[in-house]
Amino acid sequence: MSHTLRHPALLSVLITAAFLSASAPFNASAVSFSYSSSAASVQATFSPEQIIAFSKKVEKTMAANGARVTILARMGRPAAEMPPGMRFTHAAFAVYSEITTSDGRKVPGYSIQNLYQLENAPDRSELVQDFPVDFFAGVSELEAGIIVPSWELQQRLLKVITSPAYAFRHESSYSVIANPYTLGRQNCTEFVLDVINSAIYQTTDPKVLKANTKAYFEPQKVDVNPFKLMLGSMFVKEVSLVDQSGTPITATFESIARYLQKYDKGSVVLTVKPD
Repeated sequence: MSHTLRHPALLSVLITAAFLSASAPFNASAVSFSYSSSAASVQATFSPEQIIAFSKKVEKTMAANGARVTILARMGRPAAEMPPGMRFTHAAFAVYSEITTSDGRKVPGYSIQNLYQLENAPDRSELVQDFPVDFFAGVSELEAGIIVPSWELQQRLLKVITSPAYAFRHESSYSVIANPYTLGRQNCTEFVLDVINSAIYQTTDPKVLKANTKAYFEPQKVDVNPFKLMLGSMFVKEVSLVDQSGTPITATFESIARYLQKYDKGSVVLTVKPD
């Protein structure tokens, strides 16, 4: 089945009201996935050649670090339009895999495991697999953020991602500024955080996971004009404040990076830009 790439663009509504590449090989067993996505029908800022070259560089960077599972982030909007403390708009898991292409070939590479909004219902989300070329197809700037967890956490993440526990952590009610401490609303970064904590604490119990999130995870405050937030929540389905009290908070790639660097010894945070 073919999927079209969704473009969630974290916080964009608050601010403004196909080629498959193989990674450099390394000694690790690949998880098997089937090719199941198509290129996005979004306005491209960069040429296909630029996207392909950049995607390959990102894959080679992950492979050079011996990564089987990473947290990968992209810039869906220009940095100048992002609120303070936020640079990347979307985060997902990149999993080193044996990928079956549409013509039946099996090649090594990274599959990207995402939470995306539904095109026809932006306050709802689904789990979608795509690949680096798809992932970076509609970015505003060619820059990637990568978190390479410790080897132990990578093994635990792989176990969660390839099990029913992965889908169990998905909450289909979407809010672009979902509160990571509560249940009921979720965005892509909160989903990533929930899966990470499911791997760390080896449980799918949502109450246990949220209790530990509140105890140890420091979220990002959403430094956006309160009036804009109110207008957004009134007129845009994907903006909801029902799970917020006081200054809104949310999970971001940057706050997840700080969290893992503090509690996951051996984790590494990288930035990739074009040559």
